Amino acid sequence: MSAVNDTKFTPAVFLLTGIPGQEDIHLWFSVLFCFMYAISIVGNSVILFIKKTDPILHEPMYIFLSMLAITDLGLLIATMPTILGLFLFNSREISLDACFAQMFFIHSLQIIESSLLLLMAFDCFLAICNMLRYASILILPRIAKMGLVFVLRAVAVIFQLPFLLKRFRFFSANILSHSYCLHQDVMKLVCSDITVNNIYGLFLTVITVGLDSLFIFLFYVMILKAVLSITSPTTCFRALNTCLSHLCAVLLLCMPEFSLSVMHRFWKSSSPCFKLSWATSTCWFLL
Repeated sequence: MSAVNDTKFTPAVFLLTGIPGQEDIHLWFSVLFCFMYAISIVGNSVILFIKKTDPILHEPMYIFLSMLAITDLGLLIATMPTILGLFLFNSREISLDACFAQMFFIHSLQIIESSLLLLMAFDCFLAICNMLRYASILILPRIAKMGLVFVLRAVAVIFQLPFLLKRFRFFSANILSHSYCLHQDVMKLVCSDITVNNIYGLFLTVITVGLDSLFIFLFYVMILKAVLSITSPTTCFRALNTCLSHLCAVLLLCMPEFSLSVMHRFWKSSSPCFKLSWATSTCWFLL
């Protein structure tokens, strides 16, 4: 009897979700996603190529930018198989282990991306507020160590999540809300009390993306304070323009991911289409 129950509650696959009610035009959405993936791959590859071939760009801010491009390419590779498989071939099934592997890579890369945005904010802070010590602080060995620390942090934080989920049993109807696997989405399909996992997952989001966002905000407060103290309008505008693109990238990349995580845990009454729109927008920002 226990074997039968295990077979009933522990599924071999999860079912991915496209756009509810619009299955007949999924092929057109696949064209859109293919176009977006192509632009993202070409754009990030061009950034890496220019960074490698131009000696002038071998500076900390460009090193951080190339690391961010590599992370974006990793997110493309992590999400592309299931998204294109669903919209091109209507392949909705994904095995338990494949789903957990995709979940691990997506969340790890998101945390690494958040950490890189923090490093870029730190770079802007040093360049504007402590220019004399900039070259002595951001040396290549130190940059490599900081990058390694943030990669190890992401892996250490996310590594246990698939194992925590794998020990649970799941409902028989295991339909995910998105076309890729997220921890907060898979967690809702568990046939047990997930209060501890829910709190733990939110805690991880707060101490990684949330904490990074807080430090980024503090860095920019200090940058703004330093810029406003500059008497020359031209120099002030140039300093603001230097960090404006990075600030926009922070808002576009961090806010959708953090909002989606909170919405999954507390906004139980939101419609599937609304959740899907948030998930799709998050995916677009990851691209």
